[in-house]
Amino acid sequence: MRAPSSLHIKLATEDWEFEAIHRLNYRTFVEEIPQHAPNGDGRLVDRFHAENSYVIAREGDRVVGMLALRGKRPFSLDSKVSELDRHLPTGRRPIEVRLLAVESAYRKTSVFVALFEFTTRKCLADGYDLAVISGTTRELKLYRHLGFAPFGPLVGSVGAQYQPMFLTLDALNRTTDKSLVLREAFKENRSTPDGINLLPGPVLTTAEVDRAFSEPAISHRSPVFLAELRHVRAQLCELTGARDVQVMPGSGSLANAVVAAQLALLGRRGVVMTNGAFGDRLASDSRRARLEFTVFEQPWGTAFEMERLEAAADALKPGDWIWAVHHETSTGLLNELEPLKAFARRKGLRLCLDCVSSLGAVPVDLSDVYLATGTSGKGLGGYPGLGLVFHDYAPKTAAETLPGYLDLGHWAENSSVPHTHSSNLTHALCVALRAVTPERMREIQSNTSWLRRQLLEQGWTLTGDESSPGAGVVTLELQAPGAATALGEALEQRGIWLNFRSGHLYSKNWIQVSLLGNPPRPLLNRLLQNLEVLRPRNGSARQESAALPPLLVTAAR
Repeated sequence: MRAPSSLHIKLATEDWEFEAIHRLNYRTFVEEIPQHAPNGDGRLVDRFHAENSYVIAREGDRVVGMLALRGKRPFSLDSKVSELDRHLPTGRRPIEVRLLAVESAYRKTSVFVALFEFTTRKCLADGYDLAVISGTTRELKLYRHLGFAPFGPLVGSVGAQYQPMFLTLDALNRTTDKSLVLREAFKENRSTPDGINLLPGPVLTTAEVDRAFSEPAISHRSPVFLAELRHVRAQLCELTGARDVQVMPGSGSLANAVVAAQLALLGRRGVVMTNGAFGDRLASDSRRARLEFTVFEQPWGTAFEMERLEAAADALKPGDWIWAVHHETSTGLLNELEPLKAFARRKGLRLCLDCVSSLGAVPVDLSDVYLATGTSGKGLGGYPGLGLVFHDYAPKTAAETLPGYLDLGHWAENSSVPHTHSSNLTHALCVALRAVTPERMREIQSNTSWLRRQLLEQGWTLTGDESSPGAGVVTLELQAPGAATALGEALEQRGIWLNFRSGHLYSKNWIQVSLLGNPPRPLLNRLLQNLEVLRPRNGSARQESAALPPLLVTAAR
């Protein structure tokens, strides 16, 4: 299959691209397929143009292929097929794909496959899992080959008849497995560890950690596993100065739920401190656990003001508690730990900390901290899947009060193995901990500051300020609606994975670079090179909001 030497697949964003779409639309659906009446303009503007997203194939400054996407109901087919939903699989989120057109000289090339691949990725990324089309009867064999299923009667007029069809994700997967061309196309840019992982979890892992994780699983009751878990717990306590730690299968969110359950056993009042999304989550955990507490809230990204905390905690008595996030990664802010510890000591309060993102990325001293949480991934550089709960007391089981999985005393009395454990995750964490050194932490901090400077020089807007940058997280703040999602998808097409799909980032139009896995400078330079290409120019909101690939298609097939 011949491929044009320099073909770019992207979403249409430029005025001249839209004009080319209208003219290709005319040549295809007026001159070639007599679906619409001729006009003197030589251009056909689709009736849903304002709501369409157009995927185009460009060779140089020429649009040689296109199709339109629209998820808003009613679809074009709703007016042609009575009770359309009755013909479609239930429980799916449909999108209508229309106006497929490829210049005749490019129909025996890879243009169509490239359009189809890009469109599929775009639809899946946007949460659609069912495509609906009106397939021209001239190409029914092609559509069936792709996995489209026909339904209902033909629509259209003589000479321009179409077959309503749909494609499910299951059918697409079966087609991709069977088709060498499609299999290679989808393999070319799929999200695999071969790309650049700059996510906050799962983080970039070393080859040694990967090998440890892939070793055969062993019983969680075997002496070998129990010995390794004891070693892991000892390493974690040495790293943090904590008295003890329980390691449990689950996420950092589970670990925080366990802390909330422990606070509920105290029956004391508390204050939850929040200046970001994960502080808000601690407040939510506290409400779910029916704790008696107040919220000490500051604007996202601003450091805690201890004078204000003094007033907020005035009603607390010795033995009560405060709970805060150490590294508020939603904004990239590292909350200072020592002032919180000093405040808790002076007031006789139990200090609880969410160290899920700080542990391993910066020095964390948990001496005199009542409860703290972490996870096996993120800054520790292991695989996600183990929740860590540090404690400076000997918890007792609360069999009559708490479910076993949320009962820290239950875990402590069984040396962190009351239930099934993963030897793979534990072994990977054991190996990862060997690399968690002061030198690695300094490198993460240095690279974070360096990356911030480089991004500011490129003209990006960042959250936070240089005086208090978080270690391992840099957050870009975009202006145009949907720009963060568009930029994230564009980078994914280039094999670079950033965090932009988390709810708190999506709601604020932010995209986040994570260095918690300690990616080397060459990988960060590749990110910067791609961001420079994708960076909006001249303050163009349209360009910023549509910063999707180009995806380069070469002749290597």
